[in-house]
Amino acid sequence: MTKKVHEDQRYVAALLNNDTVLVNEIYKKCAAKIKSFVLFNNGTAADAADIFQEALVDIYNQAKYKDLQLTCPFEPFLLLVCKRKWLNELKKRAVSPVTNNTDDLLHIGEDTFAAAEMLEQQKERAALFLAAFEKLGERCKEIIRWSLKGDAQEKVAEALGVTYGYLRKKKSECMASLVKLIDKKND
Repeated sequence: MTKKVHEDQRYVAALLNNDTVLVNEIYKKCAAKIKSFVLFNNGTAADAADIFQEALVDIYNQAKYKDLQLTCPFEPFLLLVCKRKWLNELKKRAVSPVTNNTDDLLHIGEDTFAAAEMLEQQKERAALFLAAFEKLGERCKEIIRWSLKGDAQEKVAEALGVTYGYLRKKKSECMASLVKLIDKKND
């Protein structure tokens, strides 16, 4: 069974055909995200620009010589390619040499598409969670925020000025409300 080609294949075609309008759109949508990722992971703005450019060239080459067909959105796919390239670059820069260099090659295969699709799904789930979270009452939001910090519930109860038993009951109710709101959105 072959997967359906994603509508974002137009970005791959834009790279092949040097469509400056769509290529500029790729830069506007993705360059800042790649720069943030690289800067956050011990790189420079110049490193980010290089990685971004190399990733676009790799995608171009995959499209031209291996008939790359996107089955997922372009943006998470490009972000994943850039992340892999940057992590490989960090490996190369490490003091201790990496003995297995096969990972340094860019492999665009089903696992890459699956990972990009998973990234997109995670983004959608996060947006769904945040939308539902915003509909909760302030007290529920506060309890869930505190609970997500990972502190012991006794400590959270003390910080919120409530008993441990009340916190557990209220947290359970708040989480049930959150799940109900998310389920409504999924229908």
